[in-house]
Amino acid sequence: MKIHQVVKELEQAVRELGVPVRRERGAFRGGLCVRHDETLMMLNKNHPPEAHLAVLARGLKALPVDTVYLRPVVRKALEDAWAASVQIELAEESDG
Repeated sequence: MKIHQVVKELEQAVRELGVPVRRERGAFRGGLCVRHDETLMMLNKNHPPEAHLAVLARGLKALPVDTVYLRPVVRKALEDAWAASVQIELAEESDG
């Protein structure tokens, strides 16, 4: 499955969890944010699909993702993204 398809399905999962997804241009990374008491998932249009996958994975970690159906290949990509973020955090801790 291509990465843009995985991103599309993860965006749909976020929406099913009641969180609107917005794609905007600007100088921001993206992620879950609160604007006027509404939680949103922001994705930067300027970033590649790999960055969108990482942002969505980080946001879904804070949401009850187990309550929505994800195809096995999409769930695997999500779990891989979570594992990669843990490895990055561990590497940053050992450098600091």
